[in-house]
Amino acid sequence: MSSVLSFILLALAVSLDSFSAGLTYGLKKVKIPIQSIFIISICSAMSLLVASVFGQFFEWVLSPKLTETIGGIILVCLGGWALFQVLRPHPKAKEPIQIQEKTIILWEIKSLGLVIQILRRPMKADMDLSGSITGIEAILLGFALSLDAFGAGVGAAMLNFPPLIVSCLVVFMSSFFLFAGMSIGKRASQFSWVQPLSFIPGIVLILLGVWKL
Repeated sequence: MSSVLSFILLALAVSLDSFSAGLTYGLKKVKIPIQSIFIISICSAMSLLVASVFGQFFEWVLSPKLTETIGGIILVCLGGWALFQVLRPHPKAKEPIQIQEKTIILWEIKSLGLVIQILRRPMKADMDLSGSITGIEAILLGFALSLDAFGAGVGAAMLNFPPLIVSCLVVFMSSFFLFAGMSIGKRASQFSWVQPLSFIPGIVLILLGVWKL
């Protein structure tokens, strides 16, 4: 029972970023079609699966006890970093009204920079300002939201969490939270009440890591 709870909590921690992203898009009236939601969720699951390969490699070359300890430390560090990102002051910046650069230049030359911008400001994902996240925009957003999943996947594999089960949970939870965030955002005038939720992923990852140390 405790193992099942661990899987669910890990998937929850990895998926909660989707809620805040969905909330932002809902408030800005930006649509994310069902197929795009699925693409975004698959990106997180694939990131976790790829990361689990690295984690299993360390399992083969290190002792089981050391592997488990390192896996726990990775989750604690990820949780600490997530909390730091929430607590540190962020300079206020106005969203540009128009983007002068052509999207193809942004994609071909500054793709990684664009992903970082999406992490800071989710509205950057709507590169063509169409009011809808589709195609390559969904893949970029999925990649941005999957960065945490990669680190968590390495730690989870080293803790003997079944990657396929956790990945399936991530697909379901990411889709649910993204859709729920959009639905709430469309009806909310402000989202200051959601701020406490930002602490949850970091706290959950730290607790899971300490539990497995």
